Amino acid sequence: MKAVDIALHRQENISELVNITNRYPFTILLRQGRYLVDAKSVLGVCSLQRGVPMQLEIYSDDCHALLTDLKPMIW
Repeated sequence: MKAVDIALHRQENISELVNITNRYPFTILLRQGRYLVDAKSVLGVCSLQRGVPMQLEIYSDDCHALLTDLKPMIW
């Protein structure tokens, strides 16, 4: 598992994150405090607060392409 901190400040960031994560077959979760949601779910990601630090948990060792796609959102 690899974990990175990301920031979602605008509504467009949410749809962009979901579109990117849906391209990859492995499990990707988004954690904010005690809440944990599927990063491939628009409804799940929308249930979290924007502008508050989040941690993206990637359950794959081969995630370099995903991290490259997410670079603008990574802190």
